[in-house]
Amino acid sequence: MKVFVICSKAFYKDIPPIKEKLEQMGHEVALPNSYDNPDAEKESWNLGEQEHAKFKERMFIKSRDTIESMDAVLTLNFEKHGQANYIGGATFLELYEAFMMHKKIFLYNDIPEGMLYDEISGFSPIIIHGDLNLVK
Repeated sequence: MKVFVICSKAFYKDIPPIKEKLEQMGHEVALPNSYDNPDAEKESWNLGEQEHAKFKERMFIKSRDTIESMDAVLTLNFEKHGQANYIGGATFLELYEAFMMHKKIFLYNDIPEGMLYDEISGFSPIIIHGDLNLVK
């Protein structure tokens, strides 16, 4: 299966062992857009608000195109700044794209409590509680 890993930049450090395990299981893994350059967004901000907006637009389009070519998304949602199972705005939009394209949606941990709980629930994600063997 082709799996796109999506998450907050804060979780990029958690990706390598997860990617390795998924590949050992025979999956093809696509990594987040700016995984190879986590400072790309900050660099775009340094060029001004207009350049940052263009950067975000490019990333949204790139995510959509990647999701289209995948079978599933795996959302890494860990604790961030005291919020359990954090899912940020860009990741939420990627979840929505995956849902609209009828892709499998996996959440590493439970749906986060908060204002997007109902929407994320409506995507019918498969919650794996850290068990990558459930990605299939």
